[in-house]
Amino acid sequence: MNHSAKYELVVGLEVHAQLQTQTKLFCSDLTAFGAEPNTQVSPVSLALPGTLPVINKKAIELAVKLGLALNCTIQHENYFARKHYFYPDLPKGYQISQHTAPICEGGYLEITVEDEKMQIALNRIHLEEDAGKSIHDADERNTCIDLNRAGIPLLEMVTEPAIHSPEAAHAFLTELRRMLRWLDVCDGNMEEGSMRCDANISIRLQGDQKLGTRVEIKNLNSIRNVKKAIELEMQRQIECIEKNEPIIQQTRSFDADKQISFPLRNKEEADDYRYFSEPDLPAFVLSETFIEKIRSGLPLLPQMLIEKYKQDFGLSEYDANAICQDKEEVAFYESLVTYLPKYKTMANWMLGPIKQYTNDHQISILEFPLSPLRIAEIVSLTESGKIHFNTASTRLLSGMIKRPGLSALDVATELNLIQEQDGNALENWVSETLNAMPDKVKAYHAGKKALIGLFAGEVKKRSKGKADMEKVQQLLIEKLQQNG
Repeated sequence: MNHSAKYELVVGLEVHAQLQTQTKLFCSDLTAFGAEPNTQVSPVSLALPGTLPVINKKAIELAVKLGLALNCTIQHENYFARKHYFYPDLPKGYQISQHTAPICEGGYLEITVEDEKMQIALNRIHLEEDAGKSIHDADERNTCIDLNRAGIPLLEMVTEPAIHSPEAAHAFLTELRRMLRWLDVCDGNMEEGSMRCDANISIRLQGDQKLGTRVEIKNLNSIRNVKKAIELEMQRQIECIEKNEPIIQQTRSFDADKQISFPLRNKEEADDYRYFSEPDLPAFVLSETFIEKIRSGLPLLPQMLIEKYKQDFGLSEYDANAICQDKEEVAFYESLVTYLPKYKTMANWMLGPIKQYTNDHQISILEFPLSPLRIAEIVSLTESGKIHFNTASTRLLSGMIKRPGLSALDVATELNLIQEQDGNALENWVSETLNAMPDKVKAYHAGKKALIGLFAGEVKKRSKGKADMEKVQQLLIEKLQQNG
């Protein structure tokens, strides 16, 4: 029996995003992904005695940038705190984070679920440093420690318990990742760990205001896995309640291969991290001038651009949203319509042949071999009727990719793709075809209408592929009706 309708799901997400700075949060160690273990460390990230942290200004700018885009209140007076806990990949024995004074408070992110727009409320966004990495499978008998990640600047984004479906959680993370990439705050690569998510999940009876017992699920390394883990945990909690079994407050891990979660540890009460103000870092104050300078430099955000494309360009919600998934694709589209302001046609090319090519070759739009100018030249040929879209999007596009230095007209002429539109020439080819096939013409009039495809194929052969086949179809029908 499905009891899902009886209960309301309540989810809060904690998302960690690695900031796109070149150096760590409190020292000049590099942050590039993929370096050999323990090669991007220094006395500061190793926590050697006598070392002192120095704040990375770029990290603060990126935090404010995201906070403004997510409608947060930016705190002018900020300080860091020490969060104490023991873990082998945390060299200092404490993590420098923000506790009572997050740099961004409140705010929201607007998402769309099944055509319904909603705002997911944020509790806070705060800065903190990352810990290192424990590697359990590199040595049979020992755990290895890589401290390259220790000190990497992170933003932790915490939502209110305001998400009520797995689909809304999926939409939130998808939109958040787009925003992070859009603003160059984080690359959003969950596979490399630069964006990580934990989900706090509980259920309650529909209409109840009191929150249920919360279970936290960690190790969610893709947006799809977040959605699946929430679905499974919701069902597990419902089954517990229906069997009169208690839901234990605990932390669980999600196994994506087996599609199951399993308990890591019980959490009877909140951890005592013994927070206190970081004595080695002075408080930092953000002036209104500093904040406004960042605000004035914000690009047009995705939702604003989507509305512009719908209102000014006449694009559908789907087309506008698809183009605005990536700011590099937006830049390519904007160049296309600058050369040729056929907004819907250019959207069709972006989401059709161009997207298919980049997907097939697993490249970004930045690596697409043809410039917007060359695509605009192709579209001009299709708009003028000189080449059919199907021919342009296959043979001509392929030919131009092989010879990107030539214009579309040059390549089309070289490949003999320009359609013959002269009425007299087309009429001659049609007449010659019908005169050469009197028996087939009789069969057509007797009811075998599918023979028009045979006639069209013969015309195409006689024209050596140059005939405008749409006009040929019209002429064939007219001639056959006259002879009928």
